Amino acid sequence: MVLYAQANHPQATAVSNKGSTDIHNAATLIPRPEHPISRVNISPNAMKVLYRLKESGYQAHMVGGGVRDLLLGREPKDFDIATDAHPEDVRRLFRNCRLIGRRFRLAHVVFGREVIEVATFRAVHEAGADSAAQQTDQEGRLVRDNVYGDIEGDAFRRDFTVNALYYNVADFSIVDYTGGMADIDAGLLRLIGDPDTRYREDPVRMLRVVRFATKLGFRIEANTEEPIVRLAPLLGDIPPARLFDEMLKLFMGGSALDNFEMLRHYNLFGQLFPMTEQSLAYEGNCFQALVTRGMKNTDTRIAEGKPVTPAFLFALFLWQPVRERAAQLEAQGQHPVQALQHASSQIISEQALVMSTPKRFSLPMREIWMLQLRLEDMGGRRSRRMLSHPRFRAAYDFLLLRAEAGEVPVATGEWWTKFQEDNPQDGVQKTTPARPRKRRRRRSKAKPEVKSE
Repeated sequence: MVLYAQANHPQATAVSNKGSTDIHNAATLIPRPEHPISRVNISPNAMKVLYRLKESGYQAHMVGGGVRDLLLGREPKDFDIATDAHPEDVRRLFRNCRLIGRRFRLAHVVFGREVIEVATFRAVHEAGADSAAQQTDQEGRLVRDNVYGDIEGDAFRRDFTVNALYYNVADFSIVDYTGGMADIDAGLLRLIGDPDTRYREDPVRMLRVVRFATKLGFRIEANTEEPIVRLAPLLGDIPPARLFDEMLKLFMGGSALDNFEMLRHYNLFGQLFPMTEQSLAYEGNCFQALVTRGMKNTDTRIAEGKPVTPAFLFALFLWQPVRERAAQLEAQGQHPVQALQHASSQIISEQALVMSTPKRFSLPMREIWMLQLRLEDMGGRRSRRMLSHPRFRAAYDFLLLRAEAGEVPVATGEWWTKFQEDNPQDGVQKTTPARPRKRRRRRSKAKPEVKSE
């Protein structure tokens, strides 16, 4: 269904600051009867925030992915709000509000587990601007952006046209400054402004292009696409912790395989996992098939509502680099178990320089890898004990993927599958509660005698 064509939509009107919507300069306004967004589909908590801002004399708009997803008939994950109220003003209006961020100062209004993010309209960054509130580094990367402006400036500083649509609670219309409605109609993902400049401001936008293109099924506009391969190395300037967060969004949202293939196409995957990309470049190994099957498995589990852990994904991506390093150490005379242990530590440390991995994920990764040696050694009492290991299930799933990819014999995976069926009582992973530590009593020092005179 065609939602809107900007050039000839009969109800689209240009509004100015003289109208009831208090919008500066010309914008395209789509009245409530001409779009499908209904308040019924908006979070009640988001509506509370919108109405209180409006009743307090501030502009109040839902913006970003929430508007985009509702127009596409999807269920939004988040309902973000943009306003002319400053963060301190928002905090005064809501007792359940906390202010966060240094690079972008934001207000979070907390309703139990739901957080409504409220952002103040930002001004368009001007070339050469360098103040305490708005700064760029030598590469043009925006390191601070707390210069407040109006709704028009806010629209033009957003990343994509489809994310720059505003739902105005004053009259329930949609306000469009950048042609976002037309791009939704065309299924087109387009950066606002000069792509080269916008990528330099924030290189993570290149990862967001891939994620939104696969998530929405949109084509990437030609000018938006052109600089990506050339500017991909700029991701090396992004903090490792932020890249880890982006990795989770790319690979744990249900489109892992599509994102993996598109990231490789644009030279982006190698910026996230350089050792993995190097291993994938070699012909004749089974690693490409292993990763592809692992991505398919991840997407299937997410679609079925099953849990997925980043530890398994990292174990998958770094397995071949670990094996190659272990082989080098074995050639130097180390025992296979010792070589795998040392290789695991080295590869995890080297990967952390690019993308940080919290210990709660790196430790299970090591266990999944180390258990592969034990799973390949079948039979005996040790196999029975393996079934009660806390990481057995993850390591077993990993082994099955290796068997499907041709890295280990299929019979090895089949043996463990049958072994579990024959020993169901041992398949239950038991965890022994830790014994409380006994507190040792300290001997009380003898008090000196007080002599009475």
